[in-house]
Amino acid sequence: METKDEQRAGLLYGIGAYGMWGLVPLFWPLLKPAGAVEILAHRMVWSLAVVGLALLAVRRWGWVRELLRQPRKLGLIAVAAAVISVNWGLYIWSVNSGHVVEASLGYFINPLVTIAMGVLLLGERMRPAQWAAVGVGAAAVVVLAVGYGQPPWISLVLAFSFATYGLLKKKVNLGGLESLAAETAIQFLPALAYLVWLGTVGGATFGAHGAGHAALLAATGVVTAVPLVCFGAAAIRVPLSVLGLLQYLAPVFQFVLGIVYFHEEMPVERWAGFGLVWLALTVLTWDAARAARGAAVERNAAARALASAAAAEATADAEAARAAGAGR
Repeated sequence: METKDEQRAGLLYGIGAYGMWGLVPLFWPLLKPAGAVEILAHRMVWSLAVVGLALLAVRRWGWVRELLRQPRKLGLIAVAAAVISVNWGLYIWSVNSGHVVEASLGYFINPLVTIAMGVLLLGERMRPAQWAAVGVGAAAVVVLAVGYGQPPWISLVLAFSFATYGLLKKKVNLGGLESLAAETAIQFLPALAYLVWLGTVGGATFGAHGAGHAALLAATGVVTAVPLVCFGAAAIRVPLSVLGLLQYLAPVFQFVLGIVYFHEEMPVERWAGFGLVWLALTVLTWDAARAARGAAVERNAAARALASAAAAEATADAEAARAAGAGR
């Protein structure tokens, strides 16, 4: 019963995390007239404040000393901080510039990019269905490039930057809260310096548009940290296969918002491109589910074989004992 409750809680945490990420396009326009770079700088500064308070509450600081003793890991975190800065900044600009649908495409194709990077950079082997999914995804990019009149560069940069960020996070192997704290600590001084400079030249919007606008800028830290905390809570409670399915919630919400709320255009060629992407993701999800079932069957078969071997050994030992008793 406790396990089911934990899994149910994990599912709710996962839906909450991806739901918040999916609805975040509604938040960034509220920060206008602040520009994307100013919003990004505030997000970095206030995220460190929120994460610092969270770490203070749970009293988790031992990892800092250990991290400082590992310059290679620290370097990887610095690169991750730079990559996610590009991702965050471009996403904010995309939403506030009327490219919500194209931004959502980036997170639809991200799983395909992640698989391709695993093959190219880590030497991983792809199953035939995965090859097919990546091929269909590549065809979708071509169709969309024809439709847009140019490659969908916003989608591609968002997809590749987030896939690179995921690869770096895998190598660093640090908890979600700790990782965000380390990354925002690296981002903090450049972001604060930019905000100070912006204030000295009279370009800052913080405080210039009322207390409500200033509070919203400060809330960027909460908007960044809360979904991540929910994601971390989900990751330890539900299988990765479930998390893999939940990740599609965010771009689905973003896509729907782009069309229904922001009234962005969807010509036929764009529908065709998105259709191909969704086909690729369907193939990918089906293959992942099949592979998970196959692995489960193999584990069960191995467990049964082990149990049979143990039972046979126990029987042989008992017969040997009886034979020895009869001989006496």
